[in-house]
Amino acid sequence: MAENKEYVLTLEGKAELEAELDTLKNVTRKEVSEKIKEARSFGDLSENAEYDAAKDEQAEVEARINQIEYMLKYATVIENEESDIVTVGKKVKLGIFGGEEVYTIVGTTEADPYKNKLSYESPIGAACINHSAGDTVKAQTPGGEVEFKIIEIMK
Repeated sequence: MAENKEYVLTLEGKAELEAELDTLKNVTRKEVSEKIKEARSFGDLSENAEYDAAKDEQAEVEARINQIEYMLKYATVIENEESDIVTVGKKVKLGIFGGEEVYTIVGTTEADPYKNKLSYESPIGAACINHSAGDTVKAQTPGGEVEFKIIEIMK
């Protein structure tokens, strides 16, 4: 039997997944069902591109619903605890790449570098874990070693 994967989520990440799941189940599912119904009315299903596209979209929506339900079932939700060390859920201000950047350390499912959300498993995120403000740390990245300073740990 396959082992279940644990998903590390912040409270915010859990809420975002729950909101996405609600939208998929209560809005998107109905919209796709209507597209299928409309496409069926066009007649011959064997040569109906709209029907095929709607069925493909339905499969994608159902797969995403299943994925989110699975993730929520096996989620470990990390609450942002009061501490002076970097843990999952903390925002950190780093002196890095010749400037200052603020990142939130999150689980892999929430990671989004465009929103400054770093996975605790990424090179820079992992290097921050269990360090304190004022620490200088090094991370091995695909582009080489990066040294940076943890300037501040925020809530």
